[in-house]
Amino acid sequence: MAQAIFGSRSSGSGPAPRFAVLLLRPPPVQAMALRLALATLLSGSASAYMCPGSPSSVYAWSETTTTVSKATCKAVKDEMLARVNGQTSTAWHDPHNNGHYALLSQDGGRLDFSRKTGNGQYTDKLTFTFEDEADGCKVSGCSESQVFSIADFSTNYCNLRMLYCGASDGCHPVTKDGQSFSVKETEVTSSFGASHDPSACLKTAATSFFA
Repeated sequence: MAQAIFGSRSSGSGPAPRFAVLLLRPPPVQAMALRLALATLLSGSASAYMCPGSPSSVYAWSETTTTVSKATCKAVKDEMLARVNGQTSTAWHDPHNNGHYALLSQDGGRLDFSRKTGNGQYTDKLTFTFEDEADGCKVSGCSESQVFSIADFSTNYCNLRMLYCGASDGCHPVTKDGQSFSVKETEVTSSFGASHDPSACLKTAATSFFA
């Protein structure tokens, strides 16, 4: 039986604290069922995150909910794709230790990517879903390590953030619409041992096993 350690967090957009599975998680299908059950039991609603899954039973992960004001979800998706495609030229590079993103699939309101660490040793997977709202686009993101991991030095969080952050966040948008993005993260959740420090996303470490 898989073990789990639970911890509370306060949801930035919800009325009550929620809980998350923080350390040991079962394989993807069971993990999703467990997370949905926990969310329903403890907060009265199921998690809205779509996650890529991981073959490891112990892995670091991060989830974010972000509002991009006065932007359509098409514009946000176009900007993400432009950044990933821009890696083959001088248009864009990953500010977080120069990792490498690859598009895995795109289907309507969903984008799936992988990101290989700058040192080439590890690959994470991430999933974004999008919802147009009256004042902009709501972006839900989930990044999961694909191998055994606990501490990740903000890597999973940065995997997500580097594809939607705006110029005011210190990032370098590629598209014309992206230049005017106003981004606000309304919820950030990370597994036990994983962190979510925005400043860690904009620097290159001399040596890192998780970058």
